[in-house]
Amino acid sequence: MDMTNFKWTREPQDCKIENDRVEITTKQHTDLWQRTYYHFQNDNAPVFQMETEEKYFSFVVKTDFKESCHRFDQCGIVMYLNSENWLKACVEYENEKYQHLGSVVTNGGYSDWATTAIDASVKSMWYRFSRREDDYCIECSADGIQFNQMRICHMQEGNGKIRFGIYACSPEESSFRAIFTNMQMRECQWNAHDGQQPDTD
Repeated sequence: MDMTNFKWTREPQDCKIENDRVEITTKQHTDLWQRTYYHFQNDNAPVFQMETEEKYFSFVVKTDFKESCHRFDQCGIVMYLNSENWLKACVEYENEKYQHLGSVVTNGGYSDWATTAIDASVKSMWYRFSRREDDYCIECSADGIQFNQMRICHMQEGNGKIRFGIYACSPEESSFRAIFTNMQMRECQWNAHDGQQPDTD
């Protein structure tokens, strides 16, 4: 991918961009979250994104987070439209035994959080982010070949021009280096639904 098409929304503490490799060193107390559950808001994580009006595509990236070692350290994919409308998917460190593989969708200023526990030994993850108009699919993969669905969602402000890319942050008192490689734009890998037909009434 042409990295000159990407721009920062809030620059990280430190970063290196070389061809198809991006390294982000996170700052303490950086995060993306809006209101739900305990009314906390944090909107200061650095995100590195490109714009597109393409209605059907898939974006793939490999993340490496072997240095993450503090609760909530995270890195992954993001579609950040504005402070109250965005989505992200990541592996979030919890402790020496397990971490959370999950996603957050924020529509109209309220975030949700869908997760599954994975072993703490996992230190890399691939993601595939696919768009079909204003609906989106997030998938993950251990090897970059076989992808598994994490979630499908609708974004209220996800029609027309969007911005998408990568992010990394450390919500507590920590910092780590996140590495992103193998970024690719592909034809949409999320096929049109071929099952139950829509209601016509």
